[in-house]
Amino acid sequence: MNGEYERLRRAARDLIETDRVLAGETLAPGAQLPEMSAPASRPERPARTPAPAKSSAPGPAAPAGGGRAGRQRVPPVKLKGPSDEARRKQAELEAIDTGEVRGCTKCGLCRGRTHTVFGEGRPDADVFFIGEGPGEEEDRQGRPFVGRAGELLSKMIAAMGLTRADVYIGNVVKCRPPNNRAPSAEEAQACWDYLLRQLRIIAPKVIVTMGNPATHALLNTTVGITRLRGQWQSLPMLDADLAGIKVMPTFHPAFVLRSYTADNRGKVWSDLQEVMRELGLKKA
Repeated sequence: MNGEYERLRRAARDLIETDRVLAGETLAPGAQLPEMSAPASRPERPARTPAPAKSSAPGPAAPAGGGRAGRQRVPPVKLKGPSDEARRKQAELEAIDTGEVRGCTKCGLCRGRTHTVFGEGRPDADVFFIGEGPGEEEDRQGRPFVGRAGELLSKMIAAMGLTRADVYIGNVVKCRPPNNRAPSAEEAQACWDYLLRQLRIIAPKVIVTMGNPATHALLNTTVGITRLRGQWQSLPMLDADLAGIKVMPTFHPAFVLRSYTADNRGKVWSDLQEVMRELGLKKA
């Protein structure tokens, strides 16, 4: 009991600290959470009253079919898994990844890659986080946002009351640009059809573009992220399937790490709270 109580207390502290960091606050060194009362000990179970002795008199006849009188069989609980629609979407995404992206040679980025990085997450997610392209660690593992910027993104998602399994995460380009530079317009265009089909399949309610390259590509604009962040944008009419999807531009986690100020952290947290309000998440 004491071990479980302590584990829950540490988990509560981690969540509060994450919220405060994203909001531009920090806990003072050595600060502690307010003491919580330990859970009450389980009351002793009262002694059982002995059952009356069975009578030798014949009882009522057993019901037909061999069942017990007055008792019905309870069907087993079925655990809820992915819906048929989610499985269909996942299969379509995997077909694009394995059948096209992994062998893609549409631009010169293919010559320097270790792995392509298609994207991952829930195939019917309400929110799709989009960055510019894979970094060194992403190229090594073949997964999006798994380096230091990915760690911060995971904390941002957790502060929203979600997990990475609840959202979808991807990039504009699927191969790492040399030295982690921003992808060129030609490279983004070469990968554009892959991203467009991801959007059509997942059909999110909200897209969060992180940084200038992703925001410029999705919104077809040259306006800087500093001016656009925090303001809802409409996805340009790419096709009828994507009409009505709202876009929230925000800073890229890598930029936040480079310029780790309370002001920048607070702005990102404010942007995410707007997304939470749009999705009806309780924390907003």
